[in-house]
Amino acid sequence: MNRAFSRKKDKTWMHTPEALSKHYIPYNAKFLGSTEVEQPKGTEVVRDAVRKLKFARHIKKSEGQKIPKVELQISIYGVKILEPKTKEVQHNCQLHRISFCADDKTDKRIFTFICKDSESNKHLCYVFDSEKCAEEITLTIGQAFDLAYRKFLESGGKDVETRKQIAGMQKRIQDLETENMELKNKVQDLENRLRISQVSSSPAGSVTVKSPSTDIFDMVPFSPISHQSPTPTRNGTQLPPVPSRSAEIQRDLFGAEPFDPFNCGAGDFPPDIQSKLDEMQEGFKMGLTLEGTVFCLDPLDSRC
Repeated sequence: MNRAFSRKKDKTWMHTPEALSKHYIPYNAKFLGSTEVEQPKGTEVVRDAVRKLKFARHIKKSEGQKIPKVELQISIYGVKILEPKTKEVQHNCQLHRISFCADDKTDKRIFTFICKDSESNKHLCYVFDSEKCAEEITLTIGQAFDLAYRKFLESGGKDVETRKQIAGMQKRIQDLETENMELKNKVQDLENRLRISQVSSSPAGSVTVKSPSTDIFDMVPFSPISHQSPTPTRNGTQLPPVPSRSAEIQRDLFGAEPFDPFNCGAGDFPPDIQSKLDEMQEGFKMGLTLEGTVFCLDPLDSRC
């Protein structure tokens, strides 16, 4: 697909773009918990996670523990999980790290999403119990993801891939420059050997004035210790000096300075921000999948 967002059934969005871009959409739910999963996507992956967390919640409920209530704040900046009264942020899931979101099409209360943890880089499955609005919440997350992806592209996300391609091309140019220098050194070595053999084979006492030897391209070999001819003058004014070889070595085959991916213009970014952009690009490229599935597979799972 061309877009980073995908869903199996065509559904209309629940909110205006302004509501998710400038503000956030709040939802109340019960938080069954989170658990590590092996894959970033998959119905079976979240189904197993839901069953695992529901079973653990049943045990805690039998011990007299209540399911904690949380507030979800969904916007283009992520999904925040807060304590309802103190508004303390318990989890902050950035949208480009969310890869899969599903709701129970039979229960209408259970929904879940998979998010890659920012510290451990492990995939965690978060499971919630809402009041008959599980599908609305998953659609809201999907809409926020879609808007965030568009905003990322508009704010320069396209340039990330372009910079990578340019860096690859410049690396190839540098390799060619190195190979070209090695070939020049080999040619110079062969010319030196030829010159020595010609001197040793000439008759003793004879002096032969020869023009400078040329290489295979009929060019006079470059010598770093060769004397430069005096700088010509015009009308008594000395012409500008010829640039030295040391200055030329700072440029590539096309006369351009070597590419620096972190220092090539005012529109580029320092390494830490560039790394963040790369991470966001990879996350959005993976995309978000929304699904409606069945989590309640036996009587034990029928209620939390």
